[in-house]
Amino acid sequence: MSERSSEPGVAYPVPPTAAAVSVLRPLREQLDEHRRAERSLRAAFSQFDAVYNEARRQEEPPFTLLLGGTAITNTLEAAVDDCREELLTAQPGGGRPVEHLVDALDRDMRLLSRGTRQRTIYQHTVRAHPPTLAYIEQVVAAGAEVCTLAEVFERVIICDREVAFIPVSDDRGAAALEVRHPAVVRFLTQTFERDWARAIAVDEQSAAHKPSAVISDTQRTILQAIVSGETDESIARRLGMSRRSVAVHVRKVSEQLGSRSRGQLGYLIATSGVLDGHVE
Repeated sequence: MSERSSEPGVAYPVPPTAAAVSVLRPLREQLDEHRRAERSLRAAFSQFDAVYNEARRQEEPPFTLLLGGTAITNTLEAAVDDCREELLTAQPGGGRPVEHLVDALDRDMRLLSRGTRQRTIYQHTVRAHPPTLAYIEQVVAAGAEVCTLAEVFERVIICDREVAFIPVSDDRGAAALEVRHPAVVRFLTQTFERDWARAIAVDEQSAAHKPSAVISDTQRTILQAIVSGETDESIARRLGMSRRSVAVHVRKVSEQLGSRSRGQLGYLIATSGVLDGHVE
């Protein structure tokens, strides 16, 4: 680098560091300005973070894992007690234990007495379970709506379409998931509504007997399961009935179709057209 002298056409060399200071000074000033702007923006956004985090702390979490029977029962009871518009319940597994029915009856009567709509889906097998039938008769008389299906996908309880409870494992008493995410609750509600639309109503007149549609629906589900290769045990578990009851249905169909083995029975069911009608 050189520095021009006062004499025309004459220049004198200067140290490069001196020239660098002159060239770099404007860049440093710009960097300092950007750093000041960065610090100012960070300070502003940190204030926004504080407001955002405080708002999130006040929100209820979209998913809460409930561990143990006490936590599940207490949380569920509080949600049901707060339910004002509608309670939707799907209860797979056949007849319910008497002690559970006693607790449920007291809770449901309180719910119905304040005008909350209650709809429940059970499996067809509850129609052969006297304690559950007695409970159904009482809640239906009080205004509840109850339907049955051959197969219910999974247990779910939905309160006012705002919060839902689902099990997280086969051991339903060990853990449950409280769901408040609107999209997930909406999905669970739509699944319930699809099941409800194809279920068979239980009213005060039909509670004491099984309509033919229920018998046919149960038989059809068992036959389809046989064609799929399921065992009596897995069918019984899925339909909420005893293994012995499933075996009775299987034996009856085997006799009608002249089957000599389980494999042959599945083939005959699939090819005979029996699923197009119903089995008596």
